[in-house]
Amino acid sequence: MTTDLRALSAPEWDTWLDCVELAFGGVPIASASRELYAALAEPARALGHWDGAECVGTAGAYSFRMTVPGGSAVRAAGITMVGVASTHRRQGLLTAMMRRQLDDIRSWDEPLAVLTASEPAIYGRFGYGAATAETNLRIDTSRVRLTPLPPGTDAVRMRRATPEAALDACEAVYARTAADRPGMLLRQPGWERMPVNDPESGRGGGSPLQCVLAERDGEVTGYVTFHLRPDWEKAGPKGTVAVRDLAALDPASYAALWRFLFGIDLTSVVECGNRPVDDPVLRMVSDIRRCEPGLRDGLYVRLVDLGAALEARSYRTPLDVVLEVEDSFCPWNAGRWRLSADAKGAATCERTQDDPELALSVNELGAAYLGGVSLTTLASAGLVRELREGALSAASLAFSSDTQPWCPHGF
Repeated sequence: MTTDLRALSAPEWDTWLDCVELAFGGVPIASASRELYAALAEPARALGHWDGAECVGTAGAYSFRMTVPGGSAVRAAGITMVGVASTHRRQGLLTAMMRRQLDDIRSWDEPLAVLTASEPAIYGRFGYGAATAETNLRIDTSRVRLTPLPPGTDAVRMRRATPEAALDACEAVYARTAADRPGMLLRQPGWERMPVNDPESGRGGGSPLQCVLAERDGEVTGYVTFHLRPDWEKAGPKGTVAVRDLAALDPASYAALWRFLFGIDLTSVVECGNRPVDDPVLRMVSDIRRCEPGLRDGLYVRLVDLGAALEARSYRTPLDVVLEVEDSFCPWNAGRWRLSADAKGAATCERTQDDPELALSVNELGAAYLGGVSLTTLASAGLVRELREGALSAASLAFSSDTQPWCPHGF
């Protein structure tokens, strides 16, 4: 069967999104969400497979900038809405889209591609590595207390606001926190609407989205958005607070927001679906077991232009190492590269014929890129080979980050 793979034109967007909807189960996308997706659409960066007039395969690539170790914001393609119609599976459509997409991203001079995977097993063969993890929590607030809170917590005021009215203030806080943590995406124009998009189908049976701001001296220093899911049993109320987003600029504001969540009337559980693995709240609770922490994969990173990507981030310690890189899907990355970083973290990455000191695939470089996955750990799993004694520990330390990478920005 012959299909036509091409970039979208604007009039094809709705048909293309219908294919996405069907590939992800056929549940209708809420009208408000469709309108938002249309407003954010970049049709020229989206690919469709067409069987006659029918769209049977989709893959999009948003224009993002991502914070990397050292604080630089690096251009990255945000891969999204990837799907193949069930009638056209196992015919090579996905591989063809991934091939064309990575070629396109390279032509756009974007050194990175990133995605969150509906199924983790899919993207390894295309060179993506799992670079971040997410913690989910279900905190029994009837039995867990917060430990002594930081000085200044009592001076932080909690103020309710509608999510729309608080949008600018929340985005200002987000922008400051996004610049400090690897893996976070800087908000592009129009994307500020995504965190307050609130279709009824996404509430899990809870209330419309609510927002509370943390303020000190008239300045907004943090915020939390959440849904409330009331519930009752014979003994009384057992409602749930379902947190969507929480961010703060200082420890006192952060603690004040959590204290607010723990104290909401008629609730006994706080749920969080996506928090960083080094979230300070994990060190603030009296009983971590009753927080039921869970772990799952987060952001997958693909180095599209290996040299440019490795030069774009900084390194924790000076480094001089020759990498032997395997990359069968993007062969322009394969071969030997000398990565050198000075005492300030600035790096160069150039082709070399010198003897290799570490051997690894582009998947492992993607996993280690944001500093959250240790090259030493990957070596212990047999995924990185040390060819010169001492090269592994030096590179592993240089790639590491004090702050664990995390991406709360949906796309």
